[in-house]
Amino acid sequence: MSDSCSSLPASSRAAMTLAEAVHDGAPVVSGPDGENGDSDGSEQVGIATKTRAKPKKPSQFKVLMLNDDYTPMEFVVMVLKRFFHMDLEQATRVMLHVHQKGVGVCGIFPYEIAETKVNQVMDFARQNQHPLQCTLEKA
Repeated sequence: MSDSCSSLPASSRAAMTLAEAVHDGAPVVSGPDGENGDSDGSEQVGIATKTRAKPKKPSQFKVLMLNDDYTPMEFVVMVLKRFFHMDLEQATRVMLHVHQKGVGVCGIFPYEIAETKVNQVMDFARQNQHPLQCTLEKA
Protein backbone atom coordinates (compact mmCIF):
# COMPACT_ATOMS: atom_id res chain seq x y z
CA MET A 1 0.00 0.00 0.00
CA SER A 2 1.35 3.47 -0.78
CA ASP A 3 2.41 6.00 1.85
CA SER A 4 -0.25 8.47 0.70
CA CYS A 5 -2.91 6.27 2.36
CA SER A 6 -1.38 6.36 5.81
CA SER A 7 -3.06 9.70 6.60
CA LEU A 8 -6.51 8.27 5.76
CA PRO A 9 -8.78 6.80 8.45
CA ALA A 10 -8.58 3.00 8.87
CA SER A 11 -11.94 2.39 7.14
CA SER A 12 -10.79 4.30 4.03
CA ARG A 13 -7.49 2.41 4.03
CA ALA A 14 -9.43 -0.86 4.10
CA ALA A 15 -11.60 0.34 1.21
CA MET A 16 -8.51 1.40 -0.70
CA THR A 17 -6.89 -1.97 -0.07
CA LEU A 18 -9.98 -3.80 -1.34
CA ALA A 19 -10.18 -1.54 -4.38
CA GLU A 20 -6.51 -2.07 -5.12
CA ALA A 21 -6.95 -5.83 -4.92
CA VAL A 22 -10.01 -5.82 -7.18
CA HIS A 23 -8.55 -3.43 -9.77
CA ASP A 24 -5.07 -4.91 -10.01
CA GLY A 25 -3.33 -2.17 -8.08
CA ALA A 26 -5.18 0.80 -9.62
CA PRO A 27 -6.56 2.50 -6.50
CA VAL A 28 -10.26 3.32 -6.65
CA VAL A 29 -12.00 4.60 -3.56
CA SER A 30 -15.73 4.08 -3.25
CA GLY A 31 -17.87 7.15 -2.67
CA PRO A 32 -20.57 7.41 -0.03
CA ASP A 33 -23.24 6.06 -2.40
CA GLY A 34 -21.21 2.88 -3.04
CA GLU A 35 -20.22 4.00 -6.54
CA ASN A 36 -16.60 3.81 -7.48
CA GLY A 37 -14.88 6.72 -9.15
CA ASP A 38 -15.70 5.51 -12.69
CA SER A 39 -18.34 7.57 -14.42
CA ASP A 40 -19.26 5.02 -17.14
CA GLY A 41 -20.25 2.32 -14.58
CA SER A 42 -18.93 -0.43 -16.87
CA GLU A 43 -16.82 -2.15 -14.24
CA GLN A 44 -18.63 -4.40 -11.81
CA VAL A 45 -17.23 -6.08 -8.76
CA GLY A 46 -18.45 -9.61 -8.01
CA ILE A 47 -17.59 -12.51 -5.80
CA ALA A 48 -15.85 -15.45 -7.41
CA THR A 49 -17.43 -18.72 -6.36
CA LYS A 50 -16.29 -22.27 -6.78
CA THR A 51 -18.84 -24.82 -7.86
CA ARG A 52 -18.46 -28.15 -6.14
CA ALA A 53 -19.04 -31.33 -8.05
CA LYS A 54 -21.62 -33.49 -6.32
CA PRO A 55 -20.06 -36.73 -5.14
CA LYS A 56 -21.60 -39.70 -6.88
CA LYS A 57 -23.38 -42.29 -4.78
CA PRO A 58 -21.33 -45.37 -3.90
CA SER A 59 -22.04 -48.60 -5.75
CA GLN A 60 -24.66 -50.71 -4.04
CA PHE A 61 -24.37 -54.41 -3.22
CA LYS A 62 -27.00 -57.00 -2.33
CA VAL A 63 -26.39 -59.16 0.73
CA LEU A 64 -27.67 -62.63 -0.15
CA MET A 65 -28.47 -65.49 2.19
CA LEU A 66 -28.25 -69.04 0.82
CA ASN A 67 -30.43 -71.93 1.85
CA ASP A 68 -29.04 -75.09 3.43
CA ASP A 69 -30.66 -78.19 4.88
CA TYR A 70 -29.13 -77.89 8.35
CA THR A 71 -29.54 -74.33 9.72
CA PRO A 72 -32.76 -74.03 11.75
CA MET A 73 -35.34 -71.55 10.48
CA GLU A 74 -35.46 -69.89 13.90
CA PHE A 75 -31.73 -69.18 13.70
CA VAL A 76 -32.13 -67.55 10.28
CA VAL A 77 -34.94 -65.35 11.62
CA MET A 78 -32.74 -64.36 14.58
CA VAL A 79 -29.88 -63.44 12.19
CA LEU A 80 -32.18 -61.32 10.02
CA LYS A 81 -33.54 -59.49 13.05
CA ARG A 82 -30.13 -59.01 14.67
CA PHE A 83 -27.95 -57.97 11.72
CA PHE A 84 -30.48 -56.53 9.28
CA HIS A 85 -32.84 -54.91 11.81
CA MET A 86 -35.96 -56.63 10.45
CA ASP A 87 -39.09 -57.10 12.50
CA LEU A 88 -40.37 -60.62 13.13
CA GLU A 89 -42.82 -60.57 10.22
CA GLN A 90 -40.32 -59.33 7.64
CA ALA A 91 -37.58 -61.70 8.89
CA THR A 92 -39.99 -64.64 8.65
CA ARG A 93 -40.97 -63.62 5.13
CA VAL A 94 -37.31 -63.41 3.99
CA MET A 95 -36.46 -66.71 5.73
CA LEU A 96 -39.33 -68.50 3.94
CA HIS A 97 -38.25 -66.99 0.62
CA VAL A 98 -34.69 -68.26 1.17
CA HIS A 99 -36.06 -71.68 2.19
CA GLN A 100 -38.31 -72.00 -0.87
CA LYS A 101 -36.19 -70.31 -3.57
CA GLY A 102 -32.72 -71.21 -2.33
CA VAL A 103 -31.49 -67.61 -2.04
CA GLY A 104 -32.87 -64.31 -0.75
CA VAL A 105 -31.88 -60.67 -0.46
CA CYS A 106 -31.30 -59.48 3.10
CA GLY A 107 -30.56 -55.88 2.15
CA ILE A 108 -28.76 -53.54 -0.24
CA PHE A 109 -25.81 -51.52 1.05
CA PRO A 110 -22.58 -49.75 -0.03
CA TYR A 111 -19.72 -52.26 -0.46
CA GLU A 112 -18.03 -51.79 2.93
CA ILE A 113 -21.27 -52.15 4.87
CA ALA A 114 -22.39 -55.17 2.80
CA GLU A 115 -19.02 -56.85 3.34
CA THR A 116 -19.20 -56.20 7.08
CA LYS A 117 -22.70 -57.67 7.32
CA VAL A 118 -21.66 -60.79 5.38
CA ASN A 119 -18.71 -61.29 7.74
CA GLN A 120 -20.85 -60.72 10.83
CA VAL A 121 -23.45 -63.28 9.69
CA MET A 122 -20.83 -65.87 8.73
CA ASP A 123 -18.93 -65.45 12.03
CA PHE A 124 -22.13 -65.65 14.07
CA ALA A 125 -23.26 -68.79 12.22
CA ARG A 126 -19.86 -70.43 12.76
CA GLN A 127 -19.88 -69.55 16.47
CA ASN A 128 -23.26 -71.27 16.73
CA GLN A 129 -22.07 -74.25 14.65
CA HIS A 130 -24.41 -73.63 11.70
CA PRO A 131 -23.35 -73.88 8.03
CA LEU A 132 -25.39 -70.78 7.03
CA GLN A 133 -23.87 -69.06 4.00
CA CYS A 134 -24.12 -65.37 3.17
CA THR A 135 -22.61 -63.56 0.19
CA LEU A 136 -22.80 -60.27 -1.69
CA GLU A 137 -23.23 -59.27 -5.32
CA LYS A 138 -23.43 -55.97 -7.17
CA ALA A 139 -26.98 -54.60 -7.15
